[in-house]
Amino acid sequence: MPPPMPRVLSRPLPQSPLPSRTSKPTLDRRRPISTYGYTQAKALVYAKHGEPKDVLEHLPHPPPLTTTLGTAEPTATPGNEACFEVLSTGSASTPTLRPGDWVIPTTTGLGTWRTHLQVPSTHVMRVDKTGLSANQVASVTVNPVTAYRLLRDFVRLDPDRGDWFIQNGANSGVGRMALQLGKRWGYRSIAVVRGRPGAEGEALRAELEELGATRVVTEEELLGRGFAAQVKEWTRGGRERLRLGLNCVGGKPAVGMARCLDDGGHLVTYGAMSRQPVAVPAGMLIFRGLVFEGFWVSRWGDGNAEEKRRTVGELLEVMREGG
Repeated sequence: MPPPMPRVLSRPLPQSPLPSRTSKPTLDRRRPISTYGYTQAKALVYAKHGEPKDVLEHLPHPPPLTTTLGTAEPTATPGNEACFEVLSTGSASTPTLRPGDWVIPTTTGLGTWRTHLQVPSTHVMRVDKTGLSANQVASVTVNPVTAYRLLRDFVRLDPDRGDWFIQNGANSGVGRMALQLGKRWGYRSIAVVRGRPGAEGEALRAELEELGATRVVTEEELLGRGFAAQVKEWTRGGRERLRLGLNCVGGKPAVGMARCLDDGGHLVTYGAMSRQPVAVPAGMLIFRGLVFEGFWVSRWGDGNAEEKRRTVGELLEVMREGG
């Protein structure tokens, strides 16, 4: 009895009869590895929003015709980051791409949670995989690039003058990368995290200081009375300037960081984990000249393709060096 057919979104294509031993060699003599052909791609897809465990399905990639005919719900494949290995290239492909090369997406919304992908060569960029793991390459385009651009694009921090930045969510992926880059570039920093009890909190503090944080504080300390005086002491009476704030939380912690900034400082919001608005007191705008801005790495990357390539290349070189 033949094995049961796998669950799919459309009826399987009919199978060609197996060739006889005397038939001429053809492509059909290759050993099929799926019901549908020679390479069965798979993907995680979803047809509605919700908890990942409830809405994601691991399926053979459905033929586009099923959606066109209305025989299946329209689905999307999530994922912006990946490290792909080139299996083959077409005649119109970029000449520098060869089978075996590693590539990463250059466009957003590519749907990378899949085993295989066929795209124009202009939608990916080749990376030199020497000294790198696939995990390092796959994760470079979002968190590391975000941290890099946050520290470079809004305020020109000067390590010789002792410039500082402050960030909440400092133990996030972006936060950890910002600390490491800040340390590499000579910036002083205040890392704000949620409070944790006892040894757990001390371990996190030590870890972030090792990554590059000059000071580590909790949100409760940030919002407590006397914190502004503490910052003034750390910055040598204000002679060193706290010029940049990086906000991924929102709500009171974001406003608390803004209060610590020097006049004319910038608070850049790139996330809103608390789902609370950043309620800015008018005095920060009128009398202190603070600047409140937002950053979304996907939009930045789509509009700055060459600079994104350069940034990715520099970050991968940092990873090779172990710094």
